[in-house]
Amino acid sequence: MNTVHVVTGAGPVGSTVALQLADAGHQVRLLTRSGSGPVHPLIDRRRVDVSRTEVLAETFDGAVAVHHCIHGSAYDARVWRAELPQAEAAVLAAAGRVGAVVVFPESLYSYGQVDGPLTEDLPRTATTGKLGVRTELLAQREASATPTVSVAASDFYGPVVRNAHAGERLVPTVLAGRTMRVLGSLDQPHSFTYVPDLAAAMIEAAARPELWNSFLHAPTAAPVTQRRLVELVAEAGGVPVPRMSALPPWVLRASGVVSREMRELAETAYMFTAPFVLDSSASEQRLGLAPTSLTAGLAATVEWWRAQDSAAA
Repeated sequence: MNTVHVVTGAGPVGSTVALQLADAGHQVRLLTRSGSGPVHPLIDRRRVDVSRTEVLAETFDGAVAVHHCIHGSAYDARVWRAELPQAEAAVLAAAGRVGAVVVFPESLYSYGQVDGPLTEDLPRTATTGKLGVRTELLAQREASATPTVSVAASDFYGPVVRNAHAGERLVPTVLAGRTMRVLGSLDQPHSFTYVPDLAAAMIEAAARPELWNSFLHAPTAAPVTQRRLVELVAEAGGVPVPRMSALPPWVLRASGVVSREMRELAETAYMFTAPFVLDSSASEQRLGLAPTSLTAGLAATVEWWRAQDSAAA
């Protein structure tokens, strides 16, 4: 059935959600401050600041779902707290007035440091820094009368993903044969979520009222070490495996004495110094979805990066 979906934000998640919806025949209103986003006959790109409640009534009119995919303007707890709760509150209120569910891509930050795999039944009660901001956002959603679904993912990879550990820091480096320096450890298992799988899970959750007001995990393939991830990227690109090294978190912490940006990065370095495993099996059963294999996902990712290089040449 052709329906209207609103997508806020045109980053990797918002763009992928918008394209998947449009390819399935749905009308999409894509809201960004710049009016940017992917071009498609069924995507109506609009220049909108979604933190302003008064401008949302028209853009949300007739929508069955809102996919709220904006992120903070900086990777900083102070910026997140200043920007994200206000924007989410405005979106929740406007969506509630038109009877739309709001679906959020979510991180794993609110779990804090956990021994063992991350499962949906674990407490999400982290209190400090960016981790605490995510906990507060989840509480705001739970308190809202508007139905919501939060779909949590681990570190992103995939086409369109640039600013990520497995994005521009990794893929172009490996394809160019340069030394790959990873954060934390080369040899601890870590989960990586393919962004198209996250987008598909968000769209499916929006369409299923029995999944509303829940916290789900995006279908995510079995974890790999960062060493193995580098090897898989090289295999996908048909290039030799480059030299590798690891940057210990103490370097970030030491740099954080004079750099707030380094302090913010150091806050989540624990994810790369010990096993960091997302268990999505329960949510996969509820959603009826399975993750894309790393081999297939990385093949598409390498192809996308090479297309960017060709376009820039």
